[in-house]
Amino acid sequence: MFGKIVYISDSVAHIKIENKTLLAMDLMNLHILFEDEKKRILGEVEDVGEDLLKVHFLGEIENGRFLPGVIRKPSLTAQIRVITSEEARLLTGDEGDGHSMLLGYSPLYDNRPIYADINELWSNHSAVFGNTGSGKSWGVARLLQNVFTNPKELPIRSNFFLFDAYGEYHNAFQNINSLNPNFNFKYYTTNKNDAMGSPLRLPLWLLDVDDLALLLEATSHAQLPIIERMLKLARIFAESDEQSEKYKNHLIAKAIMMILYTNQTTPAKRNDIFSILATCSTKQFNLESPVQGLGYVRKFRDCFIIDKDGEFTESILVTEYISSFIDEELDKYESRQLSYFTLEDLERALNFTLISEGLLRNEQMYGLAITIKVKLHSILISDSARFFTYPNFVNVDQYIASLVTAENGRKAQIINFNLEDIDDGLAKVIVKIYTKMLFDFTKRLKVRASIPFHIFLEEAHRYVQNDDDRYLIGYNIFERVAKEGRKYGLIFNLISQRPVEISETVISQCSNFLIFKMNHPRDLEYIRKMLPNISSEIVEKQKTLQPGTCVAFGKAFQVPLIIKMQPPTPAPESSNCDVFERWK
Repeated sequence: MFGKIVYISDSVAHIKIENKTLLAMDLMNLHILFEDEKKRILGEVEDVGEDLLKVHFLGEIENGRFLPGVIRKPSLTAQIRVITSEEARLLTGDEGDGHSMLLGYSPLYDNRPIYADINELWSNHSAVFGNTGSGKSWGVARLLQNVFTNPKELPIRSNFFLFDAYGEYHNAFQNINSLNPNFNFKYYTTNKNDAMGSPLRLPLWLLDVDDLALLLEATSHAQLPIIERMLKLARIFAESDEQSEKYKNHLIAKAIMMILYTNQTTPAKRNDIFSILATCSTKQFNLESPVQGLGYVRKFRDCFIIDKDGEFTESILVTEYISSFIDEELDKYESRQLSYFTLEDLERALNFTLISEGLLRNEQMYGLAITIKVKLHSILISDSARFFTYPNFVNVDQYIASLVTAENGRKAQIINFNLEDIDDGLAKVIVKIYTKMLFDFTKRLKVRASIPFHIFLEEAHRYVQNDDDRYLIGYNIFERVAKEGRKYGLIFNLISQRPVEISETVISQCSNFLIFKMNHPRDLEYIRKMLPNISSEIVEKQKTLQPGTCVAFGKAFQVPLIIKMQPPTPAPESSNCDVFERWK
């Protein structure tokens, strides 16, 4: 069928076309074999001219195995033929080993099924890219449906966390229980009008300093000690015991004593003291508290009457009263355990933080604290407060266990978070909090990677960006998981139509790619530069793909393959509006 090799460049053979009937065949992307006495080199047709074929070398077949990469080149006299069905199986995979799952079908080889090794596909970070309308969401839904319809393996202990920007995937997975009673779907939603799901709620006390810094939009390292102090006080105050009350009184007393010993005017001191007690007070220590003098009792506020000399009339009594609340040992006091607290409690703890030594009289630090206070209060009075209102105390292990427990009390394998009702900024923070929580959980496991978690990020370019987190808290959780998560069993699956907006570090750690049709030149160039294992041929190949068809390459694939995905059943709600029908 084929003529002789005219010449060979670094990785391409140029073959003379002698039989013109060959041009009538669909040769593009066909895999062919170069055979001589000692070797069999596999190649793929990448260009068809009037007289020449260009064939790109992919690897070598040796002892019934395909070895990617070419060290040896075929001889100029090598015999050239199309690969056989058995040889094609080396590229498209085989279900017979029991460790593979169906991905789709090959349009080049008579719809031959294409399989991928489960470990190679799911033990590594992956990315799914494609224009809107390219079949990206359908492909993701079909991919997950194939996991649960795989006759060889039952993924009972799998954990797929799907962060859904538009609420598309509920329809695709809500009836997964019909496949097997051991399969269950859990659905959380940010949409108050969505009666099908459980409201998304995060226990506020499980957030650490880094989480709160992101939530409160901190911009300076100097704000981190303020947030840390606020969190410490919130945990202490949450204990609501006698020692906790003593600690509050101690803080108030120290703040007032510090003001009394400043060089301010007496009226200014009184204003500052009254301001402190307006936001920070207890049953024992407030403006109406009775102060016992010698033979008389006065309210605390009445002790600050100014005499004709410009001094407090009861300065000695005030000093003694305030000193009675100060106990230096309390400065070492820490919360004994994690306790339940609310946004209101956190705001109160921040008020006490604002009167702390080193902050109250420091204008720069006080200004930074006020910006945190404004942001916290704006969350508290906004609709977003409901996402941080949890009904009862749970620790982090109990909370994660609740996430993967379905309404029927059984294990849920797919946990879908519908984020359509919140803005991108809050959605990003929530996704980061969940990612960090799962990352910390997997790192604590006694047996490393014994509970794998897969995080699917729909519209990943909204979240996985080049943020200032590394400057502020020293790391970006997405980049940390991309670099370290795989060994702990926390795996990313990014889904995006704009890879150019995603963190370069995260993309560089992805090992498998499903690329649907993409046309934007910036995205194409970005993919070409970012991925060392992608050739210009692959980039050109995906530009002409049909909807629902992708180019797949990476560790799970022997060679780059064109895969036609089956339509998902049922499909996600990702199709366009039927304008014609609605106009009628």
